[in-house]
Amino acid sequence: MNTFVDSLQFFAFIFLELTILFLGVSTLIGLIFEYVSDDAIRRRMSSKGLLGNFLGAALGAITPFCSCSTIPMTVGFLRAGVPFGATLSFVLASPLLNPIIMAMFWALLGWKACLTYGAVTFVIAMFSGMLLESFGLAKDVKNVRVSGGHGARERLPSFWAKLRRAFSGAWADFRGVLVYLVAGVAIGAVIYGYVPNEFVANLAGPGNPLAIPVAAIIGIPLYVRAETVIPIGVALTQKGMSLGAVIALVIGGAGMSIPEMSMLAGIFKPRLVCVFVALVFSTAVLAGVVFNFIQI
Repeated sequence: MNTFVDSLQFFAFIFLELTILFLGVSTLIGLIFEYVSDDAIRRRMSSKGLLGNFLGAALGAITPFCSCSTIPMTVGFLRAGVPFGATLSFVLASPLLNPIIMAMFWALLGWKACLTYGAVTFVIAMFSGMLLESFGLAKDVKNVRVSGGHGARERLPSFWAKLRRAFSGAWADFRGVLVYLVAGVAIGAVIYGYVPNEFVANLAGPGNPLAIPVAAIIGIPLYVRAETVIPIGVALTQKGMSLGAVIALVIGGAGMSIPEMSMLAGIFKPRLVCVFVALVFSTAVLAGVVFNFIQI
């Protein structure tokens, strides 16, 4: 009975905390975008050189998109003439870095984990886009066409009207991820209450040298958003799983899901899709090793 109560308390506390974070951060980002036009974003990302990659990764880091939104935006950027490298930096950063994920890291794993995760994934996304462009992989983009655009957003006159639309968008996004959030917190609660510490520590603790790459590979078929797997990771760390393995699981699951890869195959040739998967896997392993090395 005590174990059940502990699991229930874990679920209630984490779910409430993440709900408040999701709605608050999403509303804030939506309000910011009420004042920034889509054309202005495209113009900024068209900067040549490392600045374009920086801006591409930065846009991915501040937009709370899943793969279903990232891929159409990727097509739009390419058709609008945004450099290939900047676009790839956006594609890499978008599912792994956004304010919601960062807020969850900060709240559940601490500010050091949050800043380290953000820095490692941002830098890798930025320089990976630059390297892919320098290797000439831009020719592996298929001749795609943009269809079904939503057109320009109506410009609202008042702050309160903008705030209402921003919250409405945040609420719609929250409803879209609610089932994943509940599933992630519920699984985390079960792990927290019922999985023996020794089992997790032996399987994926700091003493297992294969824990990080295995966790990255396990994440691929799960098709989980980072918002889903982070609560699971919190419970696993409390059971003895190394933080590096948790980070690898988060990046593998969020960055290389099978549905996203199939969508990318519609706009990228097979070689570029394979390179992208290898990049995300390398990012997952490298980030996990960094976390374990500095012992956050």
